Amino acid sequence: MSTALYPILAAAVLGVSAVPAVAHAGDDVINPDRPDVANSSQVVGKGVVQLEAGVQWERQRDDDLHARTLTTPALLRIGVSDALELSVETDGRTVVHAVEPASGAHATTAGFADAAFGFKWHVIEQDGARPSLGLIGTVTLPTGSGALRGSGARPLVAVPADWDLADGWSLNVMPALGQDHDDAGRRYGYGVLAASVGKAFTERLHGFAELAAPQIARAAHGGTQAVADAGVSWLVNRDCQVDAMVMRGLNDRTPELTLGFGISIRR
Repeated sequence: MSTALYPILAAAVLGVSAVPAVAHAGDDVINPDRPDVANSSQVVGKGVVQLEAGVQWERQRDDDLHARTLTTPALLRIGVSDALELSVETDGRTVVHAVEPASGAHATTAGFADAAFGFKWHVIEQDGARPSLGLIGTVTLPTGSGALRGSGARPLVAVPADWDLADGWSLNVMPALGQDHDDAGRRYGYGVLAASVGKAFTERLHGFAELAAPQIARAAHGGTQAVADAGVSWLVNRDCQVDAMVMRGLNDRTPELTLGFGISIRR
């Protein structure tokens, strides 16, 4: 890891670890992390296995390249205790269609994306103005196929904070720090920041709107990406939820349009 990133990651971990842990048995109904960028601080609960899967399509068009990407994101969450879960996450089967506008040359890349292995620790419950806090740690490994495989281990540490507000409203903020590799194989650090507002319209129908920066980095490392997204979810029953999401890129470094549909099931 870059030595410059060590103090920042250590401060994030120690800052959250200093708060006393509180056991959490989970809610009466399923509470998935998908489909927005910000994750919840809540865990699935001891002995619970939860699968969150979907289909996502995105489009990016600029002067040099037009690309359409189809992915099948999936997240498996396994409850170890009432405050701790383990996870495996991937973008799954990925198909990229790219066209060069100037020449009309077309290329298709297909395969499986890398997988990320991690944990989530529910640190403390909400108490008045103090939010519910969590700590998420993941590392993405080069398990994908061909051109879709990344380089080396890529760690990420996130600290999600949740507030349940009046009249069915909620607020979720998630800062994160991670590392990746550039085209020359050199490590670089980046940040993530997402803020999501949710609303329970009925017991079954929920909605959200979000502003997020999935990557905050120097221009040499891809620059900062920014998105605005919104979506709805429908609780089929206490153990199953379906969702739909639309996302717009806010700068030319971000896919201009993303659509996602998913389902989450627990047992």
